[in-house]
Formats: sequence, C-alpha cells, structure tokens
Amino acid sequence: MVATEPQSDQAQQVPGGPGLLGQLIRFAAIGGFCALLDLGTYSLLRAVGMDATPWVDIARAISFIVGTTTAFFLNRRFTFAAGKRDGNAQIGGFVLLYAVTFLVTIGVNRLMLNVLPEMAWKATLAWVVSQGTATVINFVMLKWVVFRVRPVKEN
Repeated sequence: MVATEPQSDQAQQVPGGPGLLGQLIRFAAIGGFCALLDLGTYSLLRAVGMDATPWVDIARAISFIVGTTTAFFLNRRFTFAAGKRDGNAQIGGFVLLYAVTFLVTIGVNRLMLNVLPEMAWKATLAWVVSQGTATVINFVMLKWVVFRVRPVKEN
C-alpha cells in the first residue's frame, strides 16, 4: 500500500519538550524536592556530630553532592529532555558545572557562617543562601550549556 499524502516534517521530528515556562516550573519542583533532600542530609550530618569546623564544611559538601546529583538526573529526564543526548560532552559539561557550583556553594556557605550573627537558624540560613546561589547558576548553565538543544544540520 502506498501513502497518497506527503509525510510532514513535523511528524518525523521528536517533540522539543516544554517551553521555558514549563522548564522553570519543572526545575522548581525538582529543585524543591532536591533542596529538601540536600537540607535533610546536611541537618542529619550536623545532628550526628558534623557541626564544627571543618566537619560542617564536609557535611555541606556531602549534602550538595546528594542533592545536585539527584537533581541532575531528574532534570535530565523531566525538565531538559529535549537536550538529552548521550556522549562525553554532556557528562563533561555536567562535571565542570557541578565542580564550579560545588566550590561556589561551599564558599558561600562558609562566608555566611562567618558573617551572619549568632542565632538559632544560622546554619540553615547559610545553607539557604548557598543553595539559592547554586540554583540560579545551575538553571542557567543546565538550560543553555549542558542540555542545550543543538540545531539539526541539513544535508
């Protein structure tokens, strides 16, 4: 049987995923979940004795790794699926992004612990500021670098 209707280019293309607003909403939802995972890990580690220098920095590093690794895989699947591709470039971009974000997060957390006045929620507030900084960096870099949708070259 021969098709009488021409095949449209749209029928052969893979859907591009959600637009910018959809990506922001998904990123926020996933980020909220992963932030709770990060904060929970940080709080748990501090509660079991990692609350003094240098252990508090190590606790923050561990919680960052747990939260951002989870966020990467969830965002790769649900937020930036159109930019998902296999290959070393994406993994390399991920490693570079998270290495920089890791250093920024630990540095901002340490800065906040040094400059904030003593209060009951000092460590949590320092975490919030460092997490907020990391979140902005991560969205921008994930959207426009790591999971960037590259145009298809026509032959």
